[in-house]
Amino acid sequence: MRFGLPVVLSVSFVLTACSSAIDEKGFSYDPWEPVNRKVFVFNDTLDTYLLKPIAKGYDVVTPKPVKTGVSNFFGNLDDMGSFVNSVLQLEFRKSLQILARVINNTVFGLGGLFDVATPMGNPKISEDFGKTLAHYGVKSGPFVVLPFLGPSTVRDGFGRAVDMQVSAPLRYVRDDKIYWSLTGVNVVQSRAKLLPLEKTMGEAGSDKYLLMRDAWLQYRFGQVTGELRSKGEQEALDDVFRQEQEQAGEQAQ
Repeated sequence: MRFGLPVVLSVSFVLTACSSAIDEKGFSYDPWEPVNRKVFVFNDTLDTYLLKPIAKGYDVVTPKPVKTGVSNFFGNLDDMGSFVNSVLQLEFRKSLQILARVINNTVFGLGGLFDVATPMGNPKISEDFGKTLAHYGVKSGPFVVLPFLGPSTVRDGFGRAVDMQVSAPLRYVRDDKIYWSLTGVNVVQSRAKLLPLEKTMGEAGSDKYLLMRDAWLQYRFGQVTGELRSKGEQEALDDVFRQEQEQAGEQAQ
C-alpha cells in the first residue's frame, strides 16, 4: 500500500477541519470513548497474555549491553525516518543535525549498535509524519485507540500509517524473514522498555484507560508543541490528569 501526494493532501485537508484531542481548557476530547475502551481491552488482553510475558522473558535473559545495543540499532533506524520528516518540515538545520547523528552512529557506532552521537553533543531528535502534519497546522482530531498499535489521534494514526509505508527503513527490507524477524525484535524490545513505567501505572490503582489516555495525550502534546506549550496549558493538563486519577481511585474504593 502506497500513499500518493493527492491522498495525503486530501486527508490532511479533512483533518484540518477536525478539533483537537485536547481542548482550550485542557480537557481530553474523547467522543469515541465506548469504542476506544473496547479496543483498549482487546489490546490489553493481547498484551497481558502474549506480548508482556515475552517482553519479561527478553528482559530477564538478555544482558544489559545487548539490550542497549538492540535499542540503539532500532533508534538509529528511527532517526532515518526523523530525518525525512524534518526535511518535509523545512527544518534544514535540524535535518543536518539528524543526518550527522545517523552517519556517526552508523559508521562509528557499528551500524547503530553504539550511540556515539549523543556523547559528541548531538542528542536524539524525534520527528514523525504526525508532527509534520501538525507543523502545517493540521489539528489532531479526537483521541482514538488503534488495534494492536494503542493510543493515538486521528492525525497521528494517519501519520503513523504514512511513516510505516514511506519513511520507516524496515519497509524497504525485501526479505520477508529478515523483515518480520527485525520487526518482532523491535516490538519486544520496545515493550520491555515500558515494563518499569507499567509498575508505576499499576501502583496508581485507578482506571487504566483514563490513566493511559491522559498520560499519552500529555506526552504527545509535549512532543508536538515542544517549547510552544505555555505554562498555563501544562498546568491545566496536569490538573485534569490529577483529578481523573483521584476520581477513578474513589470509584475503585
